[in-house]
This record gives sequence, C-alpha cells and structure tokens, in this order.
Amino acid sequence: MNTDILIKPLVTEKMTGLMEQGHYAFEVAKGANKVEIRKAVEARYPGVKVKEVRTMVVRGKRRSQLTRRGKVSGRTAGYKKAVVTLVADSQRIDFFEQI
Repeated sequence: MNTDILIKPLVTEKMTGLMEQGHYAFEVAKGANKVEIRKAVEARYPGVKVKEVRTMVVRGKRRSQLTRRGKVSGRTAGYKKAVVTLVADSQRIDFFEQI
C-alpha cells in the first residue's frame, strides 16, 4: 500500500536544510490524501511519528528546444508533493543509509 502512495523522496538543497528541523518532502501519488500519506510514511519508516502533512500540486514546466527542423516545444510532467513534519521526539529519517 505505501509503495503506491510514496513514489520517491525529494532531496534538494532547500529540503536538506529543512531535514534538520524535522521536515521531509516526498513525491506522492496524485490521488493520495493527507491521512494516506501519514500512514504510508509511518509504515515505511518504523519509529517515525508524523505531526503534520502539507501537500501541493507542482505543475509541469514548459520546455522548448531549437533543432535543425525548427523549434520543438513540450512540457515536463507535473506531480504532487507532500512535506511531512515529524514530532520532536520522533526518530529521524535517513535517506542516505541505503546508498
């Protein structure tokens, strides 16, 4: 169940700074709601207690490329992002332990 909801963790420079404060970002399924995301995170990472879940839909960006045949334009894929805040006394999530 949680593999269908949590697609991948989002590790960016901004989110790496927020990880110290207990905030973690995930790309999630478009149809997932906050309750399902909370349950999926707690099931995937044992010992983690979720305090808050914030979701947002990230729109795809327009991209264009100049080729010999002319201008080719398209869009990148959009996705749903969830920022999960953990309880202060909860165990932390380490995305880099499996590398």
